[in-house]
Amino acid sequence: MNLRHLIFFRELARTQHMAKAAENLDISQPSLSYAIKKLENELGVPLFEPEGRNIRLTPLGKTYLNYIDKSLKTLNDGNTLIKELINPEKGHVSLGFTYTLGQRLVPELLTAFKKDDINQKISFSLGQSYSAHLLQDLADEKYDIVLSSHVNKLGDQNLNQLFLFHPIVQQEIKLALPINHPLAQKKHVLLENLDEYLMIIFSQNSGLRPLIDRILSQKHIKPKITYQIEEDHTIAGFVKYGLGIALIPNLPQLDTTKITLKAIEDNDLKHDLFLVTKRDHFLTPSVQHFEKFVQKYCKTNFTDKNLSI
Repeated sequence: MNLRHLIFFRELARTQHMAKAAENLDISQPSLSYAIKKLENELGVPLFEPEGRNIRLTPLGKTYLNYIDKSLKTLNDGNTLIKELINPEKGHVSLGFTYTLGQRLVPELLTAFKKDDINQKISFSLGQSYSAHLLQDLADEKYDIVLSSHVNKLGDQNLNQLFLFHPIVQQEIKLALPINHPLAQKKHVLLENLDEYLMIIFSQNSGLRPLIDRILSQKHIKPKITYQIEEDHTIAGFVKYGLGIALIPNLPQLDTTKITLKAIEDNDLKHDLFLVTKRDHFLTPSVQHFEKFVQKYCKTNFTDKNLSI
């Protein structure tokens, strides 16, 4: 079935006048008649019938027109969307990020990005989860870009073969304590000081768990684990109620009247965060534009200044 013939049919149905429709379509009347006759032959039904000097839709023609109108509108919407998606000034970015990045980095990036007038028409959809879940969604093409920890494997899949991991920033790991905890009063906190206390720790699902294990293993600490939790703010809530202490990324917006974050002086390990995209996968110009912006912004404002978030 010829798409042009469907467009001809819609115009003729609108005007119900062969000469007017041909003029509007900038084709000859014989060409229009041929197209309509060919379409009717393909369908096996008459779409028009004479009405004096004009023509009108048959009942089947009216029914068919409803579907053609919807189909051509959908097609036109698709064409418009594709044109917007390949326009770096108008597209859409689907961004996934870990929970802690919602406190500072992501809103800071979006604010700085939108300051440029050229980016005002680029829209975003946002999603949060833990790193492994985000990367699974990236593999399933739910997201264009993910900001997360590095994860080596999902099941048997080597993620370095599936994704490109671009380092962007580091987060300092701090010790979360209830405000009245004995360690909260110490001027200097060392890893060995943690050994005697109950600990809340990230679950195995979290991209942070391998880093926390590495930090503790520096001093051969075997933590007395009370709870394993995958989300930073939930861990902080448990700490606030005295259910244990925890190593978590720096969360500057925590309520410091109930909980304190202290640096551990003999730990230099930090949480590396990455911008992740799928290998060999088409990214629209607007997504590529945002990807380059994130890398440049983080290099200029964090890496080059040796700053963590």
